[in-house]
Amino acid sequence: MISDSVWIVGTSRSGKTTRLAQQFCDWVQKNGNQHIESFYTKNKNRKKAQTTIKTSNLLPTEPGVLVLASNDDNRRLLSDKIVTLTLGKYPIRAKTTLGFMQDEVNLFWPLLIESLPIKAQLPVRLRPETEQELATKFWDSQLDAETWRRAGVNEYRLVRRILDLWQLAAYSGTPCEDIDQILQKGLQENVSNLEPEFIVSLLLDWRNWCLERGLLTYGLITELYNQHLLTNSDYKQRLKQRYQMIIADDVDDYPAIAYHLFEFLLDSGAMAAFSYNPHGCVRWGLGADPQYLERLAKRCQVENLVIPTGDSLAAQLATPMIELVTEPMTILSLPKSVKCIQTPFRAQLLRQTTDVIIDGIKSGKVEPEEIAIIAPGLDEIARYSFIEILNKQNILVESLHDQRPLISSPSVRALLTLLTLVYPGLGRLVDRDEVAEMLVVLSQSHINNRENIDPVRAGLIADNCFVPHPNHPHLLAVKTFERWDRIGYTATKAYGEILEWIEKQRLKYQQSLLPTPIFLLYKAIQNFLSKDHHPPFQTLAALRELLETAQHYWEIDARLRQTDSILLSLHTQQTLTTTIAEFIQLLRRGTITANPYPIRPIGNAKKAVTLATVFQYRASHRYHKWHFWLDAGSPLWAKGGAATLFGATLFLQDRLGEPWTAADEQEAETQRLRRIIADLLARVSERVYLCNSDLAVNGQEQMGPLLSLVHACDLIEN
Repeated sequence: MISDSVWIVGTSRSGKTTRLAQQFCDWVQKNGNQHIESFYTKNKNRKKAQTTIKTSNLLPTEPGVLVLASNDDNRRLLSDKIVTLTLGKYPIRAKTTLGFMQDEVNLFWPLLIESLPIKAQLPVRLRPETEQELATKFWDSQLDAETWRRAGVNEYRLVRRILDLWQLAAYSGTPCEDIDQILQKGLQENVSNLEPEFIVSLLLDWRNWCLERGLLTYGLITELYNQHLLTNSDYKQRLKQRYQMIIADDVDDYPAIAYHLFEFLLDSGAMAAFSYNPHGCVRWGLGADPQYLERLAKRCQVENLVIPTGDSLAAQLATPMIELVTEPMTILSLPKSVKCIQTPFRAQLLRQTTDVIIDGIKSGKVEPEEIAIIAPGLDEIARYSFIEILNKQNILVESLHDQRPLISSPSVRALLTLLTLVYPGLGRLVDRDEVAEMLVVLSQSHINNRENIDPVRAGLIADNCFVPHPNHPHLLAVKTFERWDRIGYTATKAYGEILEWIEKQRLKYQQSLLPTPIFLLYKAIQNFLSKDHHPPFQTLAALRELLETAQHYWEIDARLRQTDSILLSLHTQQTLTTTIAEFIQLLRRGTITANPYPIRPIGNAKKAVTLATVFQYRASHRYHKWHFWLDAGSPLWAKGGAATLFGATLFLQDRLGEPWTAADEQEAETQRLRRIIADLLARVSERVYLCNSDLAVNGQEQMGPLLSLVHACDLIEN
């Protein structure tokens, strides 16, 4: 039976998010204030429920409206629209799907303690990089060099692949115990490489180890919610009472278990509004199951939104461009709104692309914030070239979600070197060059914006004053070497301040006055890197992430010390020194990126050219006047790449466990290209530049699927 719920179908920029917010307003007006207020304050069953459910004393007053989005940026956008349209009269709970499940697992942890053989302790979430490190150590005795050889990947990739299989299974609602059946059925040709039973045994041991210690990974959170909470009668009763409305945006990017949540709430009488983008499915291959979620349309009134013709190039270009790609023999020429930048070599391509951008901005045809450079994969050469060339012309570049390793920040490297000079036993983790860099970074002058100790003087000091030692590396006074006068007054004074500060911290450590290394990092940032000024945004983001990572690392370490005797066998002697050493080595492996809790700009968007991969751009729901599709001849346009996890297709509900054939892969690539072209065209209003070089960055000839588009449009005039 069709309910009052609505299923809104539309492409990008068709107004789905606005329509969802408006639908909530319509429900508020239609049902009247008395009915809506009962969502918040007048629920007659609330008091009775609180006396029957043991966890009720932990529950805050719920708003009655659950708002879900595919990622955090879209969550804020949707919630802001709803609050603006309703003038903030009706509180809502806005979350991502995984964020909602994580909150529910934490909130109803007492219920899980009753139903599972786990200790009564508060749970602690494991970050993916911490999960990777602990799982690697936990499986160390079982994953040897022979296992890696049979699997055909290195240790890091093998551990990550096994953990991802658990996450994909949890997203699909498949119990961890059944993963071997899925793999046995779906990987028939590759089963001899790594036995599915062996993989499941590793995961079950790891899951039990985490549960016993209250450590929550994303896979465990998802499994606990779907397998244990959503099947618990007490929880379902409470869930039904808490939420009478659901607003869910872009459900084409939700995992299959979201369907189970929505189905239960709809069966319980909740009203719902869903939006679905047939050209979206950005997270297909990362756990999303759009085809399974589309079943919800049968339970709703379907609305189809059409994007206004004048707002994008999609209406006039999508069909011919898709035909050119899927049927290359088609003879078509693209309109003037599509231009081509063609060069023999990629270095020329980068230069010519920036020339077109600079000319467009200086001639007044377009503003920097109206330009996006989009590529299937961004290498460091291209990223550096665009930033360097455009910045020299006073044009800012915003590298979207630029998740560079945290260790790439000089400030972070300097702080880690500082740790090795304060705490004993870390001498093997520091050398002369790292000390010299630390002196340069920590001596930054905020008045004249330059280093008080330049690289040359820092090298001289490190050569003559740094004393390597396995347990007690240290720095000597500047007057130790004969020609210390060559250092100069300014550098000598700055070095003396750094040396004095280090000695004070050493003394505090010996007197047990340094609570944790986190405290030392914070004091160093305060004393050297942000004294009397605010660091640049990139530096600030890296420092914030460093502190967040350190806090998380020591929180996990404290939990393991409290609960674990097995920890000794994993880490041999788990002293503070070895913990710091492992923390430094974790960062130096580059597994942690500078991506702290995001800061949104206040007011207008940043006046900068956007630089992003296809996945990043589509997931961010950006929109621009001009697009530059970089490396248009690259074969990566049709590939999932890093946005596709190993075994992801095996856990899709419509083909659970079915083998993925070459024909399936070809069809998937065709569909991915269709979605990418249609979606990107819906996000550009005036012009598309197809940027292609005959040779790729590795020197190979470009023969990708978009090459037919390059041949069908006019070259720009040099």
